[in-house]
Amino acid sequence: MSSGVRAGVLAILLIALVSVQYAALDLIAVHGVVPNLVLLLTVAAGLSMDLPVAVVLAFCGGLLMDLAPPAMHPVGGWALAMVIVALLAARQRDDAADSPIQGLLTVAACSFVATSVYAFIALVSGAPGLGVGQVLGVILIAVLWDVALAPWLLPSFTKLLPKLLQPEPIRR
Repeated sequence: MSSGVRAGVLAILLIALVSVQYAALDLIAVHGVVPNLVLLLTVAAGLSMDLPVAVVLAFCGGLLMDLAPPAMHPVGGWALAMVIVALLAARQRDDAADSPIQGLLTVAACSFVATSVYAFIALVSGAPGLGVGQVLGVILIAVLWDVALAPWLLPSFTKLLPKLLQPEPIRR
């Protein structure tokens, strides 16, 4: 598989995850909060891929989240949050490989940080009707959602990503 095809497959995967996250999972939202599938893919990328590739994937996924309708918030908040998540997950690569519990803790920490960064940007930019109490509730629900889905999605993503991006051996 050529690098262009790999990039296309990753783009389709990101678009599919954002679409499912904003369209299908909206049906099971709790106080407007849905599981963050892009965050789980970003954590898996940080845990299983080279850091530069994980950061680019995180940025693209976050930017797609920023631009997905209804985009009535500052563009770049999710992109920044996902890049930070990729960096944090990469720092936990060795520990998370040893234990599934460590993987869940990594997801919880990354979810907390990403949602907090995004909420901070929303608060600073003056999002209407947003208070600190609401933000704390949203962060808690987001972490619970992401940790609830992590046992099923994180192992799948962690196995899938290196296979998609592993270069083919040169045949002579």
